[in-house]
Amino acid sequence: MINNARVAVVGVGNNTSALVQGINLYRSTGSLVGVHQPRLNGLGVGDIDLVAAFALSEGKVGKDLHHAIFAPPNNFPRLDADLAPSGVNVQRGLTDSTEIQRVTEALRGSEVLLYSAPSGRPDTARAYAEAALLAGVAFVNTTADPIARDSSLLKRFEQAGLPLIGDDLASQFGTSVVHKALLHLLQERGLTLVSSYQVNLGGTEDFRNLTENSNGKKRSKMNALGSDKVELAPLGYLPHLKSHKVAHINIEAQGWGETAVSLDIRLKVHDPSGAAGVNIDLIRTAVTALRSGRGGYTAEATRHLKSPPGTPV
Repeated sequence: MINNARVAVVGVGNNTSALVQGINLYRSTGSLVGVHQPRLNGLGVGDIDLVAAFALSEGKVGKDLHHAIFAPPNNFPRLDADLAPSGVNVQRGLTDSTEIQRVTEALRGSEVLLYSAPSGRPDTARAYAEAALLAGVAFVNTTADPIARDSSLLKRFEQAGLPLIGDDLASQFGTSVVHKALLHLLQERGLTLVSSYQVNLGGTEDFRNLTENSNGKKRSKMNALGSDKVELAPLGYLPHLKSHKVAHINIEAQGWGETAVSLDIRLKVHDPSGAAGVNIDLIRTAVTALRSGRGGYTAEATRHLKSPPGTPV
């Protein structure tokens, strides 16, 4: 019998709401809609227990996790009207590096720490990674902050026999994944790329944060696309979109005889769902690596990430 994975999470925003609600939905219904891998190394999508959570918002700290995920400014829709209390109270997250020991103690009993806070706070991300190291817990960095790309930190996790996975998840069906696939298709079919761009608009707090701290995210997107002919427009925060992301992709190319080919695509998704659909695999990958004693970076996570180790910071 497989023991459920014990997961702590940093950040009780929309991505955590989508993950927590999805786990409960799949566990209670047995549905496999939207699931990439129903079982991964023996773990099903419902075999995940959230055992600790950290946040800074006054409206979330001290609340039961299943209540906190609906607190403003979260705007991911409610998937189950009868979500029972989780029994996990949201704890106050790190406010400075002097609190690492407090978080370390709170992580005891966890197997994985999922770092799902906003991007653009590398010092905070590193502090949580330090707490994970001290607690003997695997660390999954879903943000664009360079944690797994820090060679010295990665080496310490490897020496400790603890998995370190990151950086920056590639959404289940997001702009970077679709754009990269189209660029690959051009190359595969012998067309020559002339120019390309993408525009991303969203209404979550993460989008609002990224409009103010966009440099790391832009670098990470470029890592995922791998072409110097692609331009990225600044991210646009539009509150009325709520948890939706709307993306526009344009590709200009030339085919046989130097004739023009032009492609325009509009993609609309629930951005937090795209994150949860990947996080569920990253968590199970990290747990499997931890239980088998494999420390450091886990190569099978690469396809789920924009900026794995070895890509530019």
